[in-house]
Amino acid sequence: MIASEFEAPTKAKKNRGGGSPLSVPETGGFVLWQMKPNMWCIELALGGSKICAGSNGGIVWRQNPWLGAHAAKGPVRPLRRVIQGLDPLTTATMFTKARCISERNINGEDCFILKLCASDESLKSRSEGPAELIRHNLLGYFSQRTGLLIQIEDSQLTRIQANCHDESIYWETNIISTLEDYRSVEGVMIAHSGRSVVTLYRFGETAMSHTRTRMEEAWTIDEVAFNVHGLSLDCFIPPADMKTDSFPQECLLQASERGKSTNSLIGGCAKVAALESSCDHHHAVDRIYNWQVES
Repeated sequence: MIASEFEAPTKAKKNRGGGSPLSVPETGGFVLWQMKPNMWCIELALGGSKICAGSNGGIVWRQNPWLGAHAAKGPVRPLRRVIQGLDPLTTATMFTKARCISERNINGEDCFILKLCASDESLKSRSEGPAELIRHNLLGYFSQRTGLLIQIEDSQLTRIQANCHDESIYWETNIISTLEDYRSVEGVMIAHSGRSVVTLYRFGETAMSHTRTRMEEAWTIDEVAFNVHGLSLDCFIPPADMKTDSFPQECLLQASERGKSTNSLIGGCAKVAALESSCDHHHAVDRIYNWQVES
């Protein structure tokens, strides 16, 4: 990660990659396997921690050191890293029903902007307990010259209210990813590098509850392979100890009370490795990425 910041009403802390040992970027890696339809598995390792997530086509699950293995709420959906220039077919399918809202120049490339909004039904299915997903929008910036995805913006707003007597706490997550270095791999254009900026806002009815956390990530892809030998349905089986509760209620309550707790959650989510596949039901793509993150 290139830089990280944390701001609260009473203090502000910035880390820009120089000085103390804590500012030295950490190197990690992720490996992502993918098999159509809707089957993927990702492993990410960074700073001595490991996070896994996957989908067997019917259930999306996550596994991390602090929550163990648990199923994600809502319908099966693509992994965000997949649509960051790694799987053009999935990206094109996602934006089939999008609405063109504007045009903009991104890094010297004239782009048209497509907007996707999650339906009320989808938002409701992904809400759970005291956590209500209010909004989830996606903006894709596609080159007018090549049709390739140049930038993607992801915005999500969640409200957490432990009970009717407590103040509602809102979490707004914004992720902007810029994709670069497109190269052809067996006829498929793959983005081999990029940069993501994550901003997490926490706010409530009082100004003292407002916080802002910002992090940046730079990543590169070292290897891409299709039709990986030995990849089978067994590679996407969920962990045997997976919990059906997608997110324990006590964790939601802690998140509503402690603004700084998100710092560790985001850091954990950034600590991953990836491998991916893309083709028809029996074919897959294997990709290995190295990237840097500063915690």
